[in-house]
Amino acid sequence: MNRIVIVGAGQAGLETAVVLRESGYRGHLTLLGAETHLPYERPPLSKDVLAYDAEITPLDANWDELDLDLRLGCRAVALHDGVLEASDGQLPFDGLAIATGAVPLQLPGAAAPNIHTLRTIDDALALRAALAPGARVVVVGAGWIGAEVATAAVRRGCAVTVVEASAAPLAAALPREIGERTVSWYEQAQVQLRLGVRVVSVDRGVVQLDNGESLAADCIVVGIGVRPETSWLQGSGLSLDKSGRVIVDSTLQTTRPGVVAVGDCAAWQSRRFGARLHVEHWDNAQRAPAVAALTLLGESAIYDPVPYFWSESFDRMIQYAGHGTATDTLVVREASDAGGWTVCWVRDERLTAILGVDRPRDVTQGRRLIADGGRVDVASLQDADVPLKDAVRAPPSSS
Repeated sequence: MNRIVIVGAGQAGLETAVVLRESGYRGHLTLLGAETHLPYERPPLSKDVLAYDAEITPLDANWDELDLDLRLGCRAVALHDGVLEASDGQLPFDGLAIATGAVPLQLPGAAAPNIHTLRTIDDALALRAALAPGARVVVVGAGWIGAEVATAAVRRGCAVTVVEASAAPLAAALPREIGERTVSWYEQAQVQLRLGVRVVSVDRGVVQLDNGESLAADCIVVGIGVRPETSWLQGSGLSLDKSGRVIVDSTLQTTRPGVVAVGDCAAWQSRRFGARLHVEHWDNAQRAPAVAALTLLGESAIYDPVPYFWSESFDRMIQYAGHGTATDTLVVREASDAGGWTVCWVRDERLTAILGVDRPRDVTQGRRLIADGGRVDVASLQDADVPLKDAVRAPPSSS
């Protein structure tokens, strides 16, 4: 490896460059990104930037030691054998790391000037300017981003309505009975929540719903999900899943030698969960590059974490770890002191996932239980006064 190119100058891309240098790679290194900003973390965009007027600072990096060719405002156009075609020319490579992330989905046919999505610094600053006191804000999508934007908008004095096509909030991420537990959060925050309705059209600041209702809106925020930024890989020979994510193995290697993929745009094979996973969150962008870099350098490394995610919505801290499925048994831990609640996903007496609302200790201990893979006592899981670490079944006696 004498020439490595990293496509995507976000957190995952920069971290890949850092690990390559820390692992002894001294060849030519190029990092290119479509944005004109230096690499930064995205989680604060929907939290501190919108709600508290915080400013985003670049990620801490020793650029002299990295000694790389940094190309900002440069997009990947196509991938050929050993050559990346970029918007500013062709880049030959021996190794390639794909970290192009994802882009927000848009409302079909909607092009009003007051429609916002949230993915970049520029998006966050434009949206913050629109969240003026008294503004009528319609948020489309009651997922994680929708809830965080609604929280910030209320805090800034806006009148907020959230529209969700599913029967409960967080339908894309959690079972309905869990999402329904969050409905009262909207009521308590005086956010109007419309469930089971879809947006038909947006015209001149009016959002038309399929139930006949019209919502006047000074600001419309679309939070209906993202798609991987991989359209430039069409015809490259790399395998993509039906959503367009780059398929990689447990070493983050693609179907082409010398090409790895990390972050939001990749779907990796997890040995721990026996499934192909994709995680569009900070923890993945922070941890996966270490494996991707080592794979490029020909070293043996496996990526098989217990995925982790957090959100701050309506003055609550929500944390999720693991990988639960629809066939798992749900066990709810209700705190006796009304200090939050926890949901455990259990399969064959093993914890597969955990969701905690204002229960950080549960999530920390549950994450360790998932990593260890030991059997748990379901009755103990149900008792919120029993520490999760004490819910482990003792191994059978060998005598």
